[in-house]
Amino acid sequence: MRSARAVRGTWAGTTVAVLASLVVASATPAHADTIRSRQWHLDAMHAEEMWEKSTGAGVTVAVIDSGVDESLPDLRGQVLDGRNFSEYPGSAQTDTDGHGSSMAALIAGTGKRGSDTGSYGLAPGVKILPLRVGGKNFDDGATRTAAALRFAADSDAKVINISLGSPGYSELEERAVAYALSKGKMVFASAGNSGDKRNAVEYPAAYPGVIGVAGLDQDGAAAKWSQYGPQVDLSAPGADMVSACPGGTGVCRGNGTSGASALAAASAALIWSVHPDWTANQVTRVLINTAGGTSSEGKRDDYVGYGAVRPRIALKDPGDPGPADVNPLPGPAASSSPESSGTDDSKAAASDLPKKQSASGKSDGTPATWLALGAGGALLLVVAVAVAVPVVLARRRAARAPVADPPWGS
Repeated sequence: MRSARAVRGTWAGTTVAVLASLVVASATPAHADTIRSRQWHLDAMHAEEMWEKSTGAGVTVAVIDSGVDESLPDLRGQVLDGRNFSEYPGSAQTDTDGHGSSMAALIAGTGKRGSDTGSYGLAPGVKILPLRVGGKNFDDGATRTAAALRFAADSDAKVINISLGSPGYSELEERAVAYALSKGKMVFASAGNSGDKRNAVEYPAAYPGVIGVAGLDQDGAAAKWSQYGPQVDLSAPGADMVSACPGGTGVCRGNGTSGASALAAASAALIWSVHPDWTANQVTRVLINTAGGTSSEGKRDDYVGYGAVRPRIALKDPGDPGPADVNPLPGPAASSSPESSGTDDSKAAASDLPKKQSASGKSDGTPATWLALGAGGALLLVVAVAVAVPVVLARRRAARAPVADPPWGS
């Protein structure tokens, strides 16, 4: 057993402490105990049934993260060139801590590693555009992230996934998000993993127009560590997630809203692949209308948002996607005029952008500790055997509605 090194970086203009515990097991998996058999979320979401209709082919998902290792067998042929916005050496396909690769595998893994050891993404037909961010310098972290957002906005990617977060608000980032939305992109971000502790509002999930994603456990309830509040729009599985990743055994297992955000982004890709003429607003509306598991009929709550993403239901019976130019979420309308894609951000003030309803105010921008690789929780590097990892989780003071049935069904 060994511990991952602590990595210092920046996110949204704040100092970021990335801490992850990596657990390595040496046993050989039983023949019947495949990596795919441990990907419970694919069974819960009826992935193989969905793949008969859509694998996400024709859709590119931009992954703003630590980079994506294109040499992983389960990602071979799925990863585009992208760009390295960090000051670290290497390219966008260099991933020294594995988080971005794991998120990409949850989205677009193909299982090519083999019948026993291969892992699958929810949308194995998707292409991944890796945009590597991070850095040591306090002053330019937000600049790097905003640049990655603008690059994604000007690319062919339809969906942007950001499985990262910090309490540090950045006006520069918010403007970049608004630009991406004005270019017709869907932006997903993880809500964060301190729901059983501080539950401080994290960005970019709390920016207007960003789809903030909470994490669900295997019972379909909001995980105790998943952050809650008005910034949560949708939810997806985030507990005991298994996927390909670089190094060690090549398999990661962990908990966090990072994985939930990746699955929500993959869900959007599955729908958009079948309905390429829809706008981001329409795909968003269908995701909301077909979500399941909220505590009250037809409404959202602060723990799961509008409910668990159910792309299978959306593919079977999407219903009316609604108007193409009306954003169903609080935030800038997709029909607004795009601002310049350059570095001059003087055209729009963040204070002029509508905030998510009842969202907490901006943070003071002071340095904050950000646990885990992104907002997604410590990824555990394991082979395909059960590894007991004791985790002490405090109970939330706020009451959560009981879940009678998991939301994945019909």
